[in-house]
Amino acid sequence: MHAGRSYTFTEFLLWTRRPLYLLILLDVALVALYQLGGLHWLAVPWNVIFMLGTSVALIAGFKNTQTYNRLWEAQQVWASITAASRLWGTMSRDYVAHPEHTRRLVYRHLAWLTALRYQMRETKPWETVQLAPNVEYRKRYDVPEKVRTLDTELIKYVTPEERSRILGAGGKATEVLSLQGASLRQLLDAGDIPQASFAELQRVLRDLHDQQARSERLKNYPYPRQYAVINVIFVRILCLLLPLGMIDLLAPMNDTVGGAMAGHMVWMAIPLSVLVSWMYAALDQVGESSANPFEGGANDIPISQLCTSIELDLRLLLDERDIPVPQAPASPIVM
Repeated sequence: MHAGRSYTFTEFLLWTRRPLYLLILLDVALVALYQLGGLHWLAVPWNVIFMLGTSVALIAGFKNTQTYNRLWEAQQVWASITAASRLWGTMSRDYVAHPEHTRRLVYRHLAWLTALRYQMRETKPWETVQLAPNVEYRKRYDVPEKVRTLDTELIKYVTPEERSRILGAGGKATEVLSLQGASLRQLLDAGDIPQASFAELQRVLRDLHDQQARSERLKNYPYPRQYAVINVIFVRILCLLLPLGMIDLLAPMNDTVGGAMAGHMVWMAIPLSVLVSWMYAALDQVGESSANPFEGGANDIPISQLCTSIELDLRLLLDERDIPVPQAPASPIVM
């Protein structure tokens, strides 16, 4: 997530420059074929381009709306996880009499957050983080889950036996919640918590299961591929035909404009069509970069920072005093 004022125009232009290069080459070639090669039949009526552009704008707007909704839902899910985590810490402190049992419940919850964020950062085939513009931009920031391993992180929160069980499980976050449930049952059977407290803690645990499932759905089910590919195809068709429509619009001016541009107005189709085509291509790139809110891109939900903030809050609830102060991020991009 960009936590600064905004992306600069230079950053945005550099990020989207690759399609811009192709658009310039394409438009120069088409205009040259028309003006220098005499292929005047290449011109396409402007009305056709206008109708196509309107259709593409509607489809691109629909895609961007839906991908933004995915991003917004992911933010809501992790806001709920943050609230439920603080509630879990407070209830573990207030309902469980033995401080060591409280500490184990809280630290096991931190292990769940760790396992879940690592699960969310796994790479999926449809994600765009491996595309050249995003790989290049990732040099500006670090993704903690790509720097440190889950095994190393879990050492801080659970026993070696529990860590082995978690790492050996297919669903590591689910395994941690299973361990939490079994621990609560043991506390109830030992008389360390009353039945009413057990029920309340189980309710929070069930809510954590629900939030995990919502987060997994956003991670494991992409923006529908049929809509994504339609948008890409239509934008490319528009970018191909737009300079030909500009030629049709500007060619009649060759004989009416005087001065240096007399007879050369068709060449104005190059900058105009490049500008409009780049706007459509950039809009599609922005929408695609927002579709996967946990992939490690610059527009991700900052789940690593949220987990660090939750850990700080929960450890303060345990009256711990040796808590390291989180370092300020070196980049406006916060993970």
